Amino acid sequence: MTIKRHIKTPIQNRVVEAGNLVFVGGCIADDITQSMGPQTQNILTKIEGYLGEVGLDRKAIVAATIFVTDLPAKKEMDPVWTAFFGDALPTRATVGVADLGGALIEIVCTAAR
Repeated sequence: MTIKRHIKTPIQNRVVEAGNLVFVGGCIADDITQSMGPQTQNILTKIEGYLGEVGLDRKAIVAATIFVTDLPAKKEMDPVWTAFFGDALPTRATVGVADLGGALIEIVCTAAR
């Protein structure tokens, strides 16, 4: 299997290709002072940009894990999520966590070629 690493940061490669799968590491919003909806939109836009670096788009995302610090605020995330993906909704798990360094949401996803 071929493994390719992209978008290196000091602690990770933001995107890793392994065979036909593409993994996008945890992403938080650029402005963590915003509410859940705008943070979600910013993260999804960033993820699509990362996938664009390897020739994919949002429709290639097959699975996502979402970490949120406020589960009731998830109701603000869901409409943004469904509007972003339309008919190409991936599988999803949403997990409540105690802290994300001030962010309300972090998204990890897997895409397929």
